[in-house]
Amino acid sequence: MGKLFITDTILRDAHQSQAATRMRTDEMLPACEILDSIGYWSLECWGGATFDSCLRFLNEDPWDRLRTLKKALPHTRLQMLFRGQNILGYKHYADDVVEQFCRKAIENGIDVIRIFDALNDVRNLESAIKFTKKYGGHCEPALSYTISPVHNEDYFVKLAKELVQMGADSICIKDMANLLLPIPAYNLIKRLKSEVNVPIHLHTHNTTGTGDMTLLMAAYAGVDIVDTALSPLGNGTSQPATESLVATLQGTKYDTGLDLGKLSEAAKLFRPVAARLKEDGFLDPKVLSVDTNTLIYQVPGGMLSNLISQLKQANAEDKYYDVLQEVPRVRKDFGYPPLVTPTSQIVGSQAVLNVIAGERYKMFTKESKGLLRGEYGRLPGTVNESVRKKAIGDAKVIECRPADLLEPELEKYKAELGDIAEKDEDVLSYALFPQVAMKFFENRHNPASTADKAVNASVNKPDNKQAAPERSAVINLYVEDLTEDTPL
Repeated sequence: MGKLFITDTILRDAHQSQAATRMRTDEMLPACEILDSIGYWSLECWGGATFDSCLRFLNEDPWDRLRTLKKALPHTRLQMLFRGQNILGYKHYADDVVEQFCRKAIENGIDVIRIFDALNDVRNLESAIKFTKKYGGHCEPALSYTISPVHNEDYFVKLAKELVQMGADSICIKDMANLLLPIPAYNLIKRLKSEVNVPIHLHTHNTTGTGDMTLLMAAYAGVDIVDTALSPLGNGTSQPATESLVATLQGTKYDTGLDLGKLSEAAKLFRPVAARLKEDGFLDPKVLSVDTNTLIYQVPGGMLSNLISQLKQANAEDKYYDVLQEVPRVRKDFGYPPLVTPTSQIVGSQAVLNVIAGERYKMFTKESKGLLRGEYGRLPGTVNESVRKKAIGDAKVIECRPADLLEPELEKYKAELGDIAEKDEDVLSYALFPQVAMKFFENRHNPASTADKAVNASVNKPDNKQAAPERSAVINLYVEDLTEDTPL
C-alpha cells in the first residue's frame, strides 16, 4: 500500500465515452510533450473504437497514429484496449490473426495490452494473453465488471486467480458502466490484494457521479493503478478527472507524485479540442450530467453516447428512456452478459429494435442470433429459451471455444487484399474492417479527401437540415448497422 499510479485516458476512452471517438491525431500532438513529462504509469491511446473511428470517420491510418504517438511520447508507456478473440472488431478471429495483431501492436509502439472478453469467458482470452507475452508486452487481462444474479465478489476473485495463472502481469477491474460503488470497490480490491500477487488496476467512469468516491475508496483499499481523464474530457460518461484525484491525495500516503501545474498545462491544451467536439455535435450535454439511472440500466458510457447519436439520426430521441428500460430486459433474456463491446452494442441494438418495432423480438440482428447461439462464448447466466428458440430455431448451441471452429485466416486476408496492401498492417486493418478499410485505402493518397475530412470534422455529424429517416427504415438501419463494420 502506498503511492497510487495513474493511467490517463485522454487520448482514447475519454473521447470515446464522451464524443464518439472523434479526436484527431493532430489534436493530440500539441499536448504530447507535456503529457510525456508528467510521469503517468501509462497513457491509454489506442484500441477500443479508435481504430474503427480513424478509418471510418477521420481518414487516418490507426497504425500511423500509434507510431506518431510513440515518437511523441518516448518516456511513457502506451496502452491499448484489446477485445480478446474479437481483437478490435465485432466477431471472433482465428488465432493467427490474433497473434499477428498482438505482434504488430507491440512492434509499432504499444507497451501495455489490456485484454477483456465481453462475457468473461477466459477461453476467449487465452490467445491474446499468450501472444502478448510472446512478443514482450505487459499483459493486463480485465474483469468485465457487472452486477447480476450470477456476478458477485466471489465470481470476480475466482476469475482474477484464473487470469493470474494464465500469465497476467496485472489485473484490471473494468467497470465500464460505473456500477462498482465505493464500498463494494473497497471490499473487492481488499480481497484481490490479499488473494492475488499482481498489481490491481481499476478502470471506472463517472456516469453515476460515484466514480471519484470509488477511486478514493480503491486507493484506501490498496489499489495499485487507476484510470482517470484530464478534466476537459473527464467526468460524466468518461473517467473521473485526473486533477481532482491528484489534488485529493496530495500529502497522503497515496500521493500520486504528479504535478498539478503540469496537469493544468496539459488540460489547457485539450480545452479547444473539447470545444471543437461540442461545436461539431459529438459532445452532447447528456454525457456530462449525472445519471443515476445507469445503476438500473447498466449502460456503459460509450454505449450511452452512441445510443443518443443513433436515436438522433433515427428521429427517435423521444424513445431514449424506453430503450434504456428495455436494455435490462433484453440482458436478462440473453443470460446476463456484461454490457461492454460487443455485447453492449448487441443488447442495445436489440433493445432499439424491440422498442421501435413496437413488438419485442419481432426481428433479431445477426449478432443477437450469434450471441444466443454461443458464437461469442459462454453466456454467464440462464438464457430465456423461448427467446433463443425464436432467434435461432433448432440450430445447435456452440459449447466449445468459438475460435476452435475457425480455420487460419491471415493468408486468406492477404490474398484478398493483394497489391492494395502497402504494409503488413494493412492486412490487419482489412481483416477487422474490410469495407471501411477498402474505402480508406482508396482515398489515403487523395489529398483532397484527407483535407476535407481533417478540416471538416463534421464527418458523419447529424445534419439537422436533412429529414430524418422514417422509423420503418430505421429498423433496417439497425439490422445492417450491427455488421462486422459497426462503428462504436
